[in-house]
Amino acid sequence: MFISKLPNTGTNIFSTMSALALQHNAINLGQGFADYPMNQSLCNLVQKHMLLDKNQYAPMAGVPELRQAICNKTTRLYNKSFDIDHEITITPGGTYAIYTALTAIMQPGDEVIILEPAYDSYLANIEMNGGVAVLVPLNNPDFSVDWQKVKNAVTAKTKAIIVNTPHNPGSYIFSPHDWQSLTEIVSNTSIYIISDEVYEHIVLDGAQHESILRYPSLWDRCFAVFSFGKVFHNTGWKLGYCIAPKQLMNEYKKIHQFIAFTCNTPMQYAIAEFLQNENEYLQLPAFFQHKRDLFLNAMQDSGFTLYQKAAGSFFQTMGYQAISDRKDTDFTIWLAQEFKVATIPVSAFYKNGSNEKLVRFCFAKKDETLLAAAERLRKI
Repeated sequence: MFISKLPNTGTNIFSTMSALALQHNAINLGQGFADYPMNQSLCNLVQKHMLLDKNQYAPMAGVPELRQAICNKTTRLYNKSFDIDHEITITPGGTYAIYTALTAIMQPGDEVIILEPAYDSYLANIEMNGGVAVLVPLNNPDFSVDWQKVKNAVTAKTKAIIVNTPHNPGSYIFSPHDWQSLTEIVSNTSIYIISDEVYEHIVLDGAQHESILRYPSLWDRCFAVFSFGKVFHNTGWKLGYCIAPKQLMNEYKKIHQFIAFTCNTPMQYAIAEFLQNENEYLQLPAFFQHKRDLFLNAMQDSGFTLYQKAAGSFFQTMGYQAISDRKDTDFTIWLAQEFKVATIPVSAFYKNGSNEKLVRFCFAKKDETLLAAAERLRKI
C-alpha cells in the first residue's frame, strides 16, 4: 500500500485561488507576484551573459561573483561579512532554502516551533522530514510574538524555531527586542533558528529591517534565507540564497548537492552585476509604500476593516466582518466569483484554520490593477 508523507495535504490555496482568478477573469491580489515587468536592464544582463556562453553548470554553491556580491551587500546593510566559499549558497528560491535547512538538521521525531499564521511550506517541510510542528499563535491583531508562549513551547525535543520577518501574511517586522527575547530563549540550548527574510527590502514607514545577521549571539545557530524573486520582481526565476556558519553550511550543502546541485547560471551572473547598483534594492521601501498607500486610500469607502497598515512585505490583511458571516475560504471564493477579485484567506496560514475573518491582499501590482480591484471591492 502506498503511504503518503503528506496525507492531509491537497492543492494549496495559492494555486486554487490563482486558478479561480483565471476561471472567473478576476483581478488576482492573491498570490504574491508582480503584474508589472522587472527591470529591463536586468533582463539585458541575462542576455549578455547567455551570449558570453555562461550557460553550463555553475559551481554547487553558486557562481563566486554572486556570492561575493551578496557578501558585499550584507556587509553594507548588517555590518556582517562572510566566507563566500563556506557560508553562502545560492538556491532555487527561498522555499527550497528553508526545506534544505530543515532537512540538514532534522531527525524523525524532532520538534520545530512555528509561529502561526505562517507560510504554509513550513509545516509541510517539517512533516516531510518526519518531524512534529509545535504551533504557537501570534498576537492579534498586529501579529507580534508572545515570547512567553514560545518559551513555554520549548521541550527537550525542540530542534529549531522558524521566524519570519517581515512577516507573511501579517506584515509584522521584528524589533531588537524580539531578537533579544529569542536569544534569551535559545541561550544554553542546541536549538537552531531558521530566519525567513525573503521580504528584507520591503520594510515601510521608515523602519529598518532587523536581520538575524545583525545579532552575533545567534550566528552560530542560524540559517538566514533570502529571495531575489521578491526583491527584483521576478518570482519565476526561483533564485534565492541561504547564509549560515560553516559548520551548518557544510551539512546544508550535503543535502543541496543531491536535490538541486546548482541553479540557473546566466541569471546568477546577471544578478551579481545588477547588485553593484545598491539603489536597485534601497529604493524598494518607497516603491512599495506608494502601492500600499494607494490601495488603502482607494479602499477607505469599502466595507473592509483595516486594523493596521502593513509594516513590511507586500501584503495587507483586512477584516470582512462587516460584510459577511461566511468563513474566510468561502468568502474568498464568493469574492472571486461575484466581484472578480481573488484574495487569500488568512486561515490558510494555520494548520487547523482560524475564525478571524481576515483576507490577505497582495499590493505588488500595477497602480491601475490596485485601483481597479478597489473599485470592485467598494461595490460589495
